[in-house]
Formats: sequence, structure tokens, C-alpha cells
Amino acid sequence: QVQLVESGGGLVQAGGSLRLSCTASGRTFSTYTMAWFRQAPGKKREFVAVIPLNIMYMAYADSVKGRFTISRDNAKNTVYLQMDSLKPYDTAVYYCAAGLYYSDYYTDEKYNYWGQGTQVTVSS
Repeated sequence: QVQLVESGGGLVQAGGSLRLSCTASGRTFSTYTMAWFRQAPGKKREFVAVIPLNIMYMAYADSVKGRFTISRDNAKNTVYLQMDSLKPYDTAVYYCAAGLYYSDYYTDEKYNYWGQGTQVTVSS
């Protein structure tokens, strides 16, 4: 069993930055593919970024590419999402997820564990 706890959300003006953190319980963090998803009001949850065991295969949604950076620190059981040049349409609840496999990483059904979410609000 893995428990995920996100932090770092908040209110920021357009163009600003935030850094989200997700800390996992358990000793097997380094074996999981970690990802961030987000869900805006009235919309389906969507993929944001993924970082697998081999970080060479990290990937991003087109809407955040070049603005967001995902990273992980296995010694701290933590995955990060650095969000720069934020835009109002980035407003959403951001969720951290852990999964056993990298295939179909953009699909939320592939992930076994989820955090409770952290709110990010970008004002114009």
C-alpha cells in the first residue's frame, strides 16, 4: 500500500510559478512510475506529466510542455512539479499518482494510488 500526500498548491497570478510536491509512504517508491494529473471544474481529469523509473522517458501534455518540469527524489520518496508561466487555464485540482507500469501513462486508469489533490488557482 502506498499513500501519497500533495502540497504546494495555492493562488498565483498569471505568469507566476508554483512548485507542487508529492511525498509517498512505503519503501518501494523508486519502483513506481509517478505522474501528475489535473481536473478543472466540470472537466475530466487529464494527464499533465509522468516520470518513470528511467527518467529519460519522462513526458508532458502538450498544454504544459516547456512550462512545467517533473522531477523525483527517490531518497526523499518525493516527486515534484515545477510550474512556470502559469496561465488561468492551468487552474485545477492537481493529483499525484503512482503506478506499476509506464505503458499508457496518460491514462488515469493505469495508476494504482492517488493523492487527495491540491488546488492551484491562477488569476488573470
